[in-house]
Amino acid sequence: MSSVPARGPARAAEVAREAAILAGAGAAILLQVADRRVGAGVAAHSRFTEDPLRRLRHTLGYVYAVALPEAAPARDAVVGMVQAQHARVRGVDGGGRPYSADDPDAQLWVAATLFWAGEQVRRRIWGVLDPEDAERLLREYAVLATALGVPTGAWPADRAAFTAYWDRAVAALEVTDDARAIAADLFSGQGLPAPLRAALPLARFVTAGMLPPRVRGGLGWSWTGRDSRREARLWALVRAVYPRLPRRVRGAVAAWTVRGLPTSS
Repeated sequence: MSSVPARGPARAAEVAREAAILAGAGAAILLQVADRRVGAGVAAHSRFTEDPLRRLRHTLGYVYAVALPEAAPARDAVVGMVQAQHARVRGVDGGGRPYSADDPDAQLWVAATLFWAGEQVRRRIWGVLDPEDAERLLREYAVLATALGVPTGAWPADRAAFTAYWDRAVAALEVTDDARAIAADLFSGQGLPAPLRAALPLARFVTAGMLPPRVRGGLGWSWTGRDSRREARLWALVRAVYPRLPRRVRGAVAAWTVRGLPTSS
């Protein structure tokens, strides 16, 4: 086994390659759909129950295509596919309010959740980055938003600006019936192979521990002091084991996904 990295991944591409970052996927998805515009669009135009891995596969493909140098040949094709899909996602939610997947503010929120969730996992495993690396990592993540047309200036300029944006956005979230139904579908296990179904209770627990209390409560999920202690023990185990795995193992999901990406003609 390889030695433990001194500081862990500090660049966006390095973070994206780590399979452990997928531990934040559930929290990212549920935060996304807690935005009523995203939640309404996913509820009306996505199929979580029929193909529960579909959104994750598409999200991973997009992240890898824009963040990893080795996926650069696929970037234009993948971004074009996402833009075409977004163009079809528009309508009116249950409250009579319009939504559109092309809304730059909604796209900014989705990109912000990906950065935030990745940071939650990275920090739990490797600890806090030094200020210079932390600021650079935030700047590098901007491409997740700007590749889809979010104005460059809309991405928070530094960590303080991101924290201010994040706090405002979380305070404005609406955990609607759509969001609760999506959460139920996400962890229902329907359509998943048996090994993944067996892992769902753990995935739900990890997701619950990451979610802001306001969102967790809106979903009707409980969280106690005992849960916090169990979560701390779980991440202590991950910190002891995961960084010692060979890099090829930690990067296997990214490598496999990149091989399957379409390339521009």
